Amino acid sequence: MIENHLTLDRLRQSPLPVPEEGSKEQRGTVLVVGGSAEVPGAPLLAGTAALRSGAGRLRIATVGSVAAALAVAVPEARVIGLAETGEGAIDPADAQARLPAVAGRCDALLVGPGLSADAVAAALSRMLLAAHPKAALVLDAGVIAGLGAQAEGVRSCGGRAVITPHTGEMARLLDIDRGAVEADPLAAALRAAGLLGCVVIMKGAKSWIVDPRGTAWLYEGGGVGLATSGSGDVLAGVVAGLLARGAEPATAAAWGVYLHGQAGRRLAERVGPVGFLAREIADEIPAILREA
Repeated sequence: MIENHLTLDRLRQSPLPVPEEGSKEQRGTVLVVGGSAEVPGAPLLAGTAALRSGAGRLRIATVGSVAAALAVAVPEARVIGLAETGEGAIDPADAQARLPAVAGRCDALLVGPGLSADAVAAALSRMLLAAHPKAALVLDAGVIAGLGAQAEGVRSCGGRAVITPHTGEMARLLDIDRGAVEADPLAAALRAAGLLGCVVIMKGAKSWIVDPRGTAWLYEGGGVGLATSGSGDVLAGVVAGLLARGAEPATAAAWGVYLHGQAGRRLAERVGPVGFLAREIADEIPAILREA
């Protein structure tokens, strides 16, 4: 295991793909799968962040009852309205029928924002892992807890997957006490990376990025203000956008954490250490990318 402190100088040693003149398709297409009747905004935050990170096209698949409103809120996206369960969640059967064809035309999939950690989330992640294993994947929020039972499916991605757990999600994934994760988040991240064969972003006041080989990077954090509702959806969207542009998973994860953190620092200076909103984070990303 090699530990590195994540700095801009280190990141410049693994530069992001440079956008070339040409069509939006050349910068990649992101599909965000998530949201529910009660949490319709999570895929909005994630999808906007993917575009702010330079992805060329955005698709959002969510519950039909909020699809029209989401399409108006994010006019840059194609929004796919899916049938929903009685509880207002995505109906996995309709997703199974309609999403594989959409996913097959995308470069990066983000699954999880706005999903609860339940059977629906597990069914969606299982279906998409089976339907399109060649795409780069970000597995976030509600799907993370059930990945232990889907380890073979994640490993079949060949290292092209990134997971973004916070402490509680990591504890459920590994079936260990939350206190054990809090006591040694790096050990938990290394264990998850080994189990799933993927890149792990272990979120916290200090974030760890670990790849399947056991290489680890430590980011000291963007400030307490980033501990706010929706912030994790933005981070997942940033990583998905960078993957769609063609960045390798570990590179996308490291740059994503840095960009998210630096956006928090800028907002803390301009707005205040706490009180800025997750929806404001993505707006800072283009300028940070330009200066990097």
